[in-house]
Amino acid sequence: MRRSAPPSRRDAGRTRRRAVVAGAGAGIALAAFAGGALLGGLHVPATQRTVERFASAWSRGDFAAMYSELSPKERERVRRGAFATAYQRALDTATAQRVTAGKPARDGDAYRIPVRVDTRVWGAVRGTVRVPVTDQGVDWSRDLVFPGLRRGEKLTRTTRLPARGALLARDKTPLARGPERSSALGTAATSIVGSLGPIPAERRKELAALGVPSDALVGASGLERVFDVRLIGRPGGELRAGRRLIARAVPVSASPVRTTISTGVQTAAVTALGDRLGGIVALDPRSGAVLGASGIGFSGLQPPGSTFKILTVTGALEAKLTSPSRTYPVETKATLEGVDLANANGEACGGTLVQSFAESCNSVFAPLGAKLGARRLVDVAERFGFNHETDIPGAATSTIPPAEDIGDDLAVGSSAIGQGRVQATALQMAIVAATIGRHGRRPRPTLDFAAAEAESPTTRATAARTARTVERLMLAVVRNGTGTAAALPNVAVAGKTGTAELKSTTRCTPDPANPESCPPQPPDDPTDTDAWFAAYAPAGTGRPRVAVGVLLVGAGAGGTTAAPAARGVLAAALEATGRP
Repeated sequence: MRRSAPPSRRDAGRTRRRAVVAGAGAGIALAAFAGGALLGGLHVPATQRTVERFASAWSRGDFAAMYSELSPKERERVRRGAFATAYQRALDTATAQRVTAGKPARDGDAYRIPVRVDTRVWGAVRGTVRVPVTDQGVDWSRDLVFPGLRRGEKLTRTTRLPARGALLARDKTPLARGPERSSALGTAATSIVGSLGPIPAERRKELAALGVPSDALVGASGLERVFDVRLIGRPGGELRAGRRLIARAVPVSASPVRTTISTGVQTAAVTALGDRLGGIVALDPRSGAVLGASGIGFSGLQPPGSTFKILTVTGALEAKLTSPSRTYPVETKATLEGVDLANANGEACGGTLVQSFAESCNSVFAPLGAKLGARRLVDVAERFGFNHETDIPGAATSTIPPAEDIGDDLAVGSSAIGQGRVQATALQMAIVAATIGRHGRRPRPTLDFAAAEAESPTTRATAARTARTVERLMLAVVRNGTGTAAALPNVAVAGKTGTAELKSTTRCTPDPANPESCPPQPPDDPTDTDAWFAAYAPAGTGRPRVAVGVLLVGAGAGGTTAAPAARGVLAAALEATGRP
């Protein structure tokens, strides 16, 4: 048998090259196939992208972005506002706090989105929403507003409130408890506890989101209003899709709410006010804790009269327009812009700044306020809290007009003695007194015991040196001035009286050529004036334990009626907070 000749080296090289080329071609073909398969696997249909964006926007609560994913046909059929309203109404019905929409999964011509809705009443409600979609966008219907809804079904709820939580004093004595909101303090608690009433229009949306039925009674005033949400507890009831039950919850009563109110101080404030129109507020300057309040202490706005001179003299001291040793002429009135501003009862007073403040001389402080000017007067008032809301819900905001709106020197001088268009509450004047007592640091008032026990935030209203000088003036008021009726044995009390005229502080000046140019002036009527007193004790420590604001409407002079009312409240608060 004839044997073939072995391949030459040249032939062998050609063979190897053919094999390499063939192998390379096969590798390229295989890579192309695998790449095509991979790209095909990574391709995401446009419809899925649409639903993913729809779900993501739902989780963000961005109804506008959700609406933009609807098909043109659906956007023509459903208005943007109606679309957003449908989702918001479902959220409110469910008391929803958060919506989490998961990853969509294909289901024929639609995608199923797993959705979790965290609610206040029923906890987490889970379900799926089937979203039909085409290349044009989402085909929307109202059953897409909540997981578990079927075509034609509407989300509804029935809710039941638990028993309202108890209100406690700082010593845990019940101020209000049970359906009848009875109190261990009886009528003494009524003034501060407040009342229940129908839901006001401005709170309907807020309370509906918490699950509160529209016919429920809620906090209308006082502590009932301040702590309303905490006292409501967690409603229970049933959540339904059409007739089908989706979720059920049992009502849970709120834990008792411990307030800053002292039973002794509250009783003293109610007793001191009696049946008179007015308000009394006592607070602890160290923490801002409100210890007691009666009448319209939070809400009654009236001209503060000479208690406002605390602010006027603070501004004048800051501007170096006066000093304790500065002397002023003894006069019965001041004349600004040709108009007389008389001292109380036309009395003559003056002397040093200390004496003038102790005797509350309008003849000194009206011109001093005019010299200070509207801009600086408003600035100091705002640093002490005027034109700023307090943290007490429902409390009125004490105001002074903008500097450019006050007017001429007469208007500025009237404002400087607490007349004109200045308005204050007893709470605000207690804050003013507390700020001087804290050597210039303004406390933030609170009725929440836990907040008062925490580190109390303060705002620097004036320099400590200035506040100590004002304290010296306020001590003189109680020691030998118009406020001696507020003095306590063995305790330094710093205060300021106020007698705010409800008519006019001006007196007509007759024309020398026509003595009868002024009509006869009627005799002074005590009911034409509000009586005020603002004070704190013990003074001189930088950490007084009580500050008080007293307003008695139409009750005469502050030193005669308001100062004695403050005295009993000061004494009760010092006893309640412990003597040094």
